[in-house]
Amino acid sequence: MSLLKITTFPDTILRLKAEDITDIDQELIDLINSMYDTLYEYEGLGLAAPQISVSKKLFVIDTKKYYEDGEKLLLINPEIVEKEGSEKLEEGCLSVPDIHCEVKRAIKILFRGYNLDGKLIEREAEGLLARVIQHEFDHLNGILFIDRISTINKHKIAKDLKKLKEKG
Repeated sequence: MSLLKITTFPDTILRLKAEDITDIDQELIDLINSMYDTLYEYEGLGLAAPQISVSKKLFVIDTKKYYEDGEKLLLINPEIVEKEGSEKLEEGCLSVPDIHCEVKRAIKILFRGYNLDGKLIEREAEGLLARVIQHEFDHLNGILFIDRISTINKHKIAKDLKKLKEKG
């Protein structure tokens, strides 16, 4: 098992647009395995490469570990093609520890990306899986969940964010 260090707010890599992955090689496979190990160790639902200081378009998700109807998913160079509906639910993030806020996200999405075999996956997701995909996809574009919260909630967490900045 190889654990990776979680990059936390306010590290600047979390604000960069990640780069496309052009080769699926052993180094990438090893990185993905370590990302899953790290995800499980920190009890997250998803982990994007920028969260471990790798600016590449890649994320891993496993909602199966916590939800009976969950799913394990890996996406390379993902895209969200369509969004439908919206709802507000509480979210947290391994890169913004100990802060949770309501975030408005689409209920249903159409997404595409590549698996480890280089095969294009295109399908719909809804509910929790759709939410986690959107959250991780945001990481690939330099967006944190705290960027999507209401002004009132931004004021509520201002002191906590300041402490994270001072730590960082």
